[in-house]
Amino acid sequence: MSRRVALAGLALGALTACGEPEPQPSAPGPPAVPPPPGPAPLTDPVTVQREHSAARGREVDLVLIVPEGVAAAGLPVCLALHGRGASARWFLGLGLPAMLTEVVRSGLPPFAVVAPDGDHYWVDGKRGDDPQRMLSEEVPRWVAGRGLRAPSAALGISMGAFGALRYARDHRDLRAVAACSPALFTSWGDARSRNVFRDRQHWESHEPLRHVDELRPVPVGVWCGTADPFVSAARRFVQAAQPAVAELSPGGHTDRYWKSVLPAILRFAGERLR
Repeated sequence: MSRRVALAGLALGALTACGEPEPQPSAPGPPAVPPPPGPAPLTDPVTVQREHSAARGREVDLVLIVPEGVAAAGLPVCLALHGRGASARWFLGLGLPAMLTEVVRSGLPPFAVVAPDGDHYWVDGKRGDDPQRMLSEEVPRWVAGRGLRAPSAALGISMGAFGALRYARDHRDLRAVAACSPALFTSWGDARSRNVFRDRQHWESHEPLRHVDELRPVPVGVWCGTADPFVSAARRFVQAAQPAVAELSPGGHTDRYWKSVLPAILRFAGERLR
């Protein structure tokens, strides 16, 4: 794995006030400062780069994953949103890079997975920190600078599934959204215990279970373990949303379960990114 940090520079220019005479030529000075270089094109299967997110008011990691042996230029992108208490790098520990390479080698057209750092159930939980605005306004610019297309699919695990479903409401042109072990809340009491939402109205405005109709026509996939504490909410979501894929199988809210279903989730997204 290699890491690249996009360098920022300052371009110097000269301003001439309207109506003032042009300055007379002077002795040659130092050469002009070149414009700042853009982000380097991706050449490795995994890169971790730092970006400043104005939407979140902080520096964030941006993890970019492409199938091994595939040129990154022009690939479609699937966003990957991590769970609570984790970070974008968490997907590396789950083995997603090898899984992506394997599903592409099995016959799917290649695509990239891009994971940024998030928090607060991927909504504006704290003043000056809005992960959804980062996803909508900043991530497309960041990935375009690396030669990738704008995100056209999203997947999320736990808190990230909440965020991916929230993202799909504002991006109904998505080809797919996959929710794994979705941390959804059937009541304000459950949601309030997370200390994320400002009040009941704030929670209700974001809760996917209360906005199922706004997901259409995006194809939705749901995966959840039958021993997961969120399985009741997942069942309720499946009943209301009638997703394209719904797999409730043995497992808990654990890395072991997520590793077991991630290949199927990647295939679900990849098949719709054709």
